[in-house]
Amino acid sequence: MIPIPLTKPWFTADELNEIRSVLHSGWVSNGPKCTEFEDAVKNFTGAPHAVAVSSCTAALHLALKSLGIGSGDEVIVADFSFPATGLSVLHAGATPVFCDVDRNTYNVDPDKIEKCITKNTKAIIPVHTFGNPCEMDKIMEVARHYGLFVIEDAACALGSTYRNTHMGLFGDVGCFSFHARKGITTGEGGMIITKSEFIATYIRKMSMFGVESAYNRKAQPVFRKAGYNYKMSDIAAAVGVSQMKKLPDIIKKKRKLAMVYRGLFEGGDIIIPQIYPIGGEHVYQSFVGTTKERDLMISRLASRGIETGIGTYAQHCQAVFNSSNKCVNSETLFRNTISLPIYYEMTEEDIYYIYKEVIACR
Repeated sequence: MIPIPLTKPWFTADELNEIRSVLHSGWVSNGPKCTEFEDAVKNFTGAPHAVAVSSCTAALHLALKSLGIGSGDEVIVADFSFPATGLSVLHAGATPVFCDVDRNTYNVDPDKIEKCITKNTKAIIPVHTFGNPCEMDKIMEVARHYGLFVIEDAACALGSTYRNTHMGLFGDVGCFSFHARKGITTGEGGMIITKSEFIATYIRKMSMFGVESAYNRKAQPVFRKAGYNYKMSDIAAAVGVSQMKKLPDIIKKKRKLAMVYRGLFEGGDIIIPQIYPIGGEHVYQSFVGTTKERDLMISRLASRGIETGIGTYAQHCQAVFNSSNKCVNSETLFRNTISLPIYYEMTEEDIYYIYKEVIACR
């Protein structure tokens, strides 16, 4: 039996050396290493501004607050996503309105957004599901027509592009995650990118209790706003600095592995892979497809040493939201998608073994 995990971060001595340098410096909270990490993300994406925070959920929450969204406001949210997307709207005091997705791309269906708009709608949160870029030209057209903000949930999509533009740069704010399952990881962590200096400054201060960071502070702070403790530590950022150097290789390898999966499954009915839009470049944070008797397949593959998981959630079905929205495609995907192993150190032989065992599950 070959134990194959669902995911595995790629760490080398580089991460240890970066952490060691931070520990030796004596400055382990938010400081110069966070700035270095932010600069690396700016250089990679072309974003004018980047702010490192403790998680993508924190990034989404602060993005909403920076745009003045709160009580009485509605935010249209792509339904097929980890519930953190909708929870960030609740944390801001607003109401999430869940919009159904396309059954093939798993991303929010631009043609369904307009039906969700009311006089209380203030923003749209499209999700680049598993690193698959949304059709942002269509989404931005709707947003501009109705005067809505756009916050891109790009948790899985660092490195994804649509029509040669990085995800996170279409809307007002883009939010990334560095959780252990993402393309690169800091264990936990997040970052926002934006073209707006005002938004970046607001988010930076509000992530640090509403004041300047201790590292940059020149005088005793005066607390004028009820900020949050959402800052990233330099220890986490040190891992991120090293991981950013690996990101191009990670993306290249995962795309290669994804093509092997696609070559085996496309054209059949065992597992039908997620489709990416014309003009989009997927980074495959996860390799996901739909299958029949999904839960049984997960169980049988586990017995053969292969860890898999569900795709993600239909948020409107989760009790915390008490939602009356109907998202048929999203719920179908919630019940039928399976996430297969994909990570940098994986081999093509591993995929052939997985494929053989998937066939055996039929």
